[in-house]
Amino acid sequence: MPMISIEVPDAPGPAGTAEAYLAEPGGRDVSGGGVLLVMDAIGLRPQLERMADRIAGWGYPTLAPNVFYRKGSAAELAPREDLRVPKAREAFFRKAMPRVNALTAELAERDIPGYLAALRHTLGDPDAEVAVVGFCMGARLAVRAAGLDPNVVACAGFHGGGLATDADDSPHWRLATARAEFVFGHADKDRSMPPEAVAELGAAMDKIGLTYRNEIYPGAPHGYTMEDTSSFQRAGAERAFTELRALLERTLPRP
Repeated sequence: MPMISIEVPDAPGPAGTAEAYLAEPGGRDVSGGGVLLVMDAIGLRPQLERMADRIAGWGYPTLAPNVFYRKGSAAELAPREDLRVPKAREAFFRKAMPRVNALTAELAERDIPGYLAALRHTLGDPDAEVAVVGFCMGARLAVRAAGLDPNVVACAGFHGGGLATDADDSPHWRLATARAEFVFGHADKDRSMPPEAVAELGAAMDKIGLTYRNEIYPGAPHGYTMEDTSSFQRAGAERAFTELRALLERTLPRP
């Protein structure tokens, strides 16, 4: 698989790099921008590679970094069990949550500029306008990326949790410095993103004057885009990809 090494501030060892999956478009229909894909809590694995490949197939080079690089390589952290089996996904999360919690807002914001720089390096333009899409916990990092970088012109988050909380480092506070167009597809009855948090997220975007879609997908469980787990729901996943493609076509330049 086409893994590349990218420079990050806290990578262990002398190389100072972390791995990332790079999916490049085939053919000639290539956008002038690219997409940073931020993984879910399960990690960088074949499912995320397939998702990156799908986006690249629309003409957008797509980079998916291993955001848990401080804890190990993608292969070391990948699940060994079939997460489609009942209760296997929940058992995996009990083991994985310590590394999720260890990726603080401060650490994530140290990493994000390096991810975006690596994506723009593949585009050959250090100032290229790009998009960011995040899944599950990756939606939080996607919002942070949009707030940190004015050339992030599109941001999408699907079945994200904890996007609008009372914490001082809640992702939604980062919206104040964003200029992206946003699309959020929330899981239904998601304890990590209840209706009141969805409403608070929308109110924050209204206050700033951002263009956005902020919707709950009926019947879609948390993790609905992940086909390699028991939470997969095809209707929700296809809706997410339809919304994402439309967002990219509205916002990213064509040569």
